[in-house]
Amino acid sequence: MTRSIKNLCIALLFIAGLVASSVPASADRDDKCERRIHQAEEKLRDAVQRHGENSRQAHKRHEELERAERECGRHRDHDHDHDHDHDHDQH
Repeated sequence: MTRSIKNLCIALLFIAGLVASSVPASADRDDKCERRIHQAEEKLRDAVQRHGENSRQAHKRHEELERAERECGRHRDHDHDHDHDHDHDQH
C-alpha cells in the first residue's frame, strides 16, 4: 500500500471510531435528561399536592422543571401553559 492510502485508511478508522463512541454518549445523555425531567415533574406534583398550586414551593419546582427541560432541549407545551394562565385570570 502506498503511504497516502495508509494515511487515508488510518484517518477513516479514526473518524469511524469517533462516530461510534459518540452514539452511546448521546443516548446516555438523553437517558439522564429524561430521568432529570421526570424527577422534576414528580417534585412539582408533590409540591402542588402538599403546598398548593400557587405556593412558593410549587413555583420553585416549576422553575426547576423548566430549567431541566431547557437544558435538555425539550420545550413545554405552550397551549397547556396558556390554559393554566387563563385559569388564574378567572379567579
